[in-house]
Amino acid sequence: AQSPRVRVLFIGDVVGSAGRRVVEEMLPGLRESERPDFVVVNGENASGGAGITEKVAKAIFAAGADAITLGNHAFRHRDVYQYLEREARIVRPSNYPMAAPGRGHTVVESDGQRLAVVNISGMVFLDAARSPFAEADAVLGELRDRADHVLVDFHAEATSEKVAMGRLLDGRVTAVLGTHTHVQTSDAAVLPGGTAYITDAGMSGPHDSVIGVRAELILRRFQTGLPVRFEPAEGGVRIEGAVIECDAATGRAQSIAAFRLTDAS
Repeated sequence: AQSPRVRVLFIGDVVGSAGRRVVEEMLPGLRESERPDFVVVNGENASGGAGITEKVAKAIFAAGADAITLGNHAFRHRDVYQYLEREARIVRPSNYPMAAPGRGHTVVESDGQRLAVVNISGMVFLDAARSPFAEADAVLGELRDRADHVLVDFHAEATSEKVAMGRLLDGRVTAVLGTHTHVQTSDAAVLPGGTAYITDAGMSGPHDSVIGVRAELILRRFQTGLPVRFEPAEGGVRIEGAVIECDAATGRAQSIAAFRLTDAS
């Protein structure tokens, strides 16, 4: 007999109030239709288009998230620092300085299954304290025997860096899911060693925009070279992400499917 399956629903970068609204409106229905054992949400841009606050994080948890991952804007809002220390279910990149607030990985449980959620930042066009590749090895060492499944949110700019991380961790983790670029890629696959992979899970928020920001503001920046205050857009709202199914006994992925759903409201 086949061992039971574990399903993980991952939601790509939530951007601004439109992204928060679509998650709050659609996640309960997704929990019913997809019946995931775990829901992980990247909340990196959930507050004002950059960073997260305690209030917004609590709203995402209330909507049905089991864990929240972040990225390069993790420390944008100072009021979240103490929350990152206090709340174990929200993680920022583990290869940030050790003295920085928060933690880089967490373990959440559901029906006796333990899912480790790891957040790592890339270093190509982004700043981090330590190599993401060395960090991934170190974190897996720390998590040994503490989790049945491991999901890595690799928050990185360069596609090559993300693909390389997938290959490094193939057969060692359940999933490597890229975030940060806000453009969902069409390369979702289970790698040869049994790790689910996608270069970018996409963006949950306003797609009538330039990666979530009002297009006219981005255009002004590109056309003039002058500093422009970015504001989240509002239109074309949809939720994007991926559903991973894995073997409960081995933690190996059996399938990954990207999804994209338009907000009906």
